[in-house]
Amino acid sequence: MKFLRKLYDWVLSWAYTPYGSPALFFLAFSESSFFPVPPDVLLIPLGLSKPKKALHYAALSSLGSVIGGAFGYLIGFFLMNSVGIPILRAYGLMEKYHYVSALYNQYNALAVGIAGFTPIPYKLFTIAAGACKINFVVFLIASAASRSARFFLVSALVYFFGERARAFIDKYFNWLALAFGILLIGGFVAVKFALK
Repeated sequence: MKFLRKLYDWVLSWAYTPYGSPALFFLAFSESSFFPVPPDVLLIPLGLSKPKKALHYAALSSLGSVIGGAFGYLIGFFLMNSVGIPILRAYGLMEKYHYVSALYNQYNALAVGIAGFTPIPYKLFTIAAGACKINFVVFLIASAASRSARFFLVSALVYFFGERARAFIDKYFNWLALAFGILLIGGFVAVKFALK
C-alpha cells in the first residue's frame, strides 16, 4: 500500500508542473492498458488549477484513454498469454477476467460502455476485449463514448463547482459511476427498442 500511495502522490505532483497536460495524456493512455493510477487523480487538480482549461483536460484524458484502450485491446488480441495475463495477474484481476469475458460474450459493447465509466480498472476490460475478439470498431465507439462521458462530467463539475466538486467526486464517485451505468444501460435498451 505504501508503494501505491507513493505512486499516487507522484502522479498528483505533475499537476503543479508545466508538463501537466502531456502527463495527463500519458496517464490516461497507460491506465487503459497497464498502469494502476486512474487519470482522475491528475485531471481534477489540473482542472482546479486552471478552470478555464477543464474541458481541454477532459478531451486530453478521453483521447489518451481511447488510444490506450486500443493498445490494451491489441495486447489482449495478439499477446494475451505473454503480456495480457501477466498484467492482469500483477493487479490480481484474473478471476475478474473470466467474469468480464462472460460479459463480453453476452453484452459486447454494453460491457465496454459501462466499464469505461466505472472505477473498475479499465485495463481489465480493454485487454479482455481483445482476448475475446469483440468487434474493434464497436469497442472504439463504446470506449470513446463512455470515457469521454466520464472525463467531461468530472471536468464540468470541477469547472462549475471548483473545490467543492473535488470533495463531492471523491466522496461519491462509486455512486456517480453506478448512476451513470444505469443511465447508460437505459440508453442502450431504448436504442434497441427504437431500432425494432
